[in-house]
Amino acid sequence: MVDRQATTPWTPEAAISTENLTLDDIRAAAARLDGIAHRTPLLTSATLDAECGGTVVLKAESFQRSGSFKFRGAYNRLSQLSAGERERGIVAFSSGNHGAAVALAARLLGISAVVVVPSTGSAAKLAAIAGYGAELRRYDPATERREEVAAEIAAERSLTVIRPYDDYTVMAGQGTAGLELATDVPELDRVLAPVGGGGLIAGVATAVTGLQPSAAVIGVEPAGASDTSQSLRAGRRVNIGDPETIADGLRASEPGELTFPINEKLLADVVTVPDAAIIEAMRFAFARLKIVIEPSGAVPLAALLTGAVPAAGRTGVVLSGGNVAPADFAALVG
Repeated sequence: MVDRQATTPWTPEAAISTENLTLDDIRAAAARLDGIAHRTPLLTSATLDAECGGTVVLKAESFQRSGSFKFRGAYNRLSQLSAGERERGIVAFSSGNHGAAVALAARLLGISAVVVVPSTGSAAKLAAIAGYGAELRRYDPATERREEVAAEIAAERSLTVIRPYDDYTVMAGQGTAGLELATDVPELDRVLAPVGGGGLIAGVATAVTGLQPSAAVIGVEPAGASDTSQSLRAGRRVNIGDPETIADGLRASEPGELTFPINEKLLADVVTVPDAAIIEAMRFAFARLKIVIEPSGAVPLAALLTGAVPAAGRTGVVLSGGNVAPADFAALVG
């Protein structure tokens, strides 16, 4: 657990947007997504409240188009491409959810898409990307870097690169999940969301602190992928090498160059949870809430169930996605 209070005390006055990502940007993204993205449901559970000792409201992004919050940022980014960029097409790199979201958004907007994916990636997620009509370019994570592969393809074909999180327009789209949560649930004491590269939590924090300045936004990482918590402790971006966690969507080796300054300013804390707790959160969500969430989406729920974050008062939780193959889900929670 990173104790932000021990280094940089968080106050409502600190809850301000950075120059390049504002509440107005997120509101504009919400307008573009209106009628396109789903306004995902809010779930509550008396059992969960009793377990955690507070009132918990879950923002179920597993019910978003393409199965995760990523569709919000992908569509917001692609919808603002110029006519020439749309005609030439785009290239993205992704372990799964960003690729699927970009592929779906591109199909809706009539844009050709190439998605650079790891050869070791989830078969279900790669099938979803291909099913939305994108061209897959597989790479070997042991010998190639996905950013470089995408850059080469972009140069060869004059394509626009769509980054998964280090893009203010993508962050603004992701922030619409926080905008909806803070609009629909008054007087939040805290909001929890997963942290990978930092795009979701940056957008959510900008929206939530803009609408409810007294609410503390807390990020949650897997213990084996604690790049943001380590970076906040160090006061700079730290590269942790090859992360080890079942939460494949959160395996960032270091925070984003653009996301980190936002999160350093706006987050009240970042905590970590072990993989065993993530599995137990997936099991709890299935057994008690009757929903399927992937490991990355279960991370903030795990923080509540383990007590890593106290739930006194009213807590909003972003369950970021539900894209997990049935066999993988059964192997984890069965």
